[in-house]
Amino acid sequence: MQVVVIGAGVVGAAVALGLAERGADVTVLEAGRPGAGTSGTSFAWVNSANKEPEHYHALNHAGVRAHHELAGDRSPWFFPTGNLEWAVTGQHRASLAARLDRLTARGYPAQRLTAEQARELEPDLMVTGEDVDFAFFPEEGHVLPLVLLGRLLGDARDRGVRVRVGSAVVEIERTPTGAVIGTADGARYAADVVVSCTGRWTGAVAGLAGADVPMVDTTRAGSAAVGLLAATEPVAVRLSRVLTGPQLNVRPDGGGRLLLQGLDLDARADPAVPLTPGGVEGKELLGRLAQVLRSTADAEIATVRLGQRALPGDGLTVAGFTDGDAWFYVVATHSGITLAPLLRRLVAGEVFGEESGLLTEFRPGRFGDGQQAAVAPARQPGEQ
Repeated sequence: MQVVVIGAGVVGAAVALGLAERGADVTVLEAGRPGAGTSGTSFAWVNSANKEPEHYHALNHAGVRAHHELAGDRSPWFFPTGNLEWAVTGQHRASLAARLDRLTARGYPAQRLTAEQARELEPDLMVTGEDVDFAFFPEEGHVLPLVLLGRLLGDARDRGVRVRVGSAVVEIERTPTGAVIGTADGARYAADVVVSCTGRWTGAVAGLAGADVPMVDTTRAGSAAVGLLAATEPVAVRLSRVLTGPQLNVRPDGGGRLLLQGLDLDARADPAVPLTPGGVEGKELLGRLAQVLRSTADAEIATVRLGQRALPGDGLTVAGFTDGDAWFYVVATHSGITLAPLLRRLVAGEVFGEESGLLTEFRPGRFGDGQQAAVAPARQPGEQ
């Protein structure tokens, strides 16, 4: 079987590898360079503790487990050190308690912690007080996305996958046996099956194949699909895992650097406005960091990045063939980092005719006539 995968981000690379493992002859077409899209601007937190509804949680929980399986005992890209969350407001504390009960009933590892236990995990944590609740999700972790991408693409190439960079797809022509894909440089590629893994460009690429997959606008200021990330210069602080709190998410980013995220600041994010390390967003995040971790008062911002999320129209993953002829398969998800190792297996299986129950609720046909629900910005801890 000849398969063309469009997109060489983490999801596209994982799917290409999975297809090659099944014996497909795979070509990957990438418009720019691998990882230049959403993969390179992700907080890269592997998680399912706050993913709803239940079928979306189940899919992401399977994704968490797939990361552990892929990484094995040790890997240079996956750090399964868990997620430590804290709650200070009444609403957040009640929400966290209810979520812990719900997750425990579902069999998802989740623990209530005392403040002392939280500080045993993270000795430099400054959050304290009798009105603070802590929870730990030990199965979760974070990845260095470009290191993971390098592993997936390298393994795919070892299995004969061809990766064509600078190959923007401009045409997808249906043929009696599949499709012919045309790229901006004039090249043409024949395929029995086309798999789109193009992230935030999914709507446009699907349109070339005559399919309608609504995606949230990534060009509008304040869009739910737009967010900010800041990375610090190396700082001498003890931090081993993802921390998620009311105003700050932070994780290690390698080499002593920290990656910072304040979801409430995303409303200020404007793709048309350049970001600088000395801007107000970075200063605000540094102020929050100094209240969370000891020894960070002198931290400096190295970069501030705008992330443009691959967010389907109803906020949930899209995975499946767009019609009954089974020639054009589309994958689009806001949980690409969490799900990539799982999609490696599930999408390849579906292309070879093995339908996955985990993906049943996520078919592209659910939108119908371009209809989509309103998508709110990413939930902050404590929000329902």
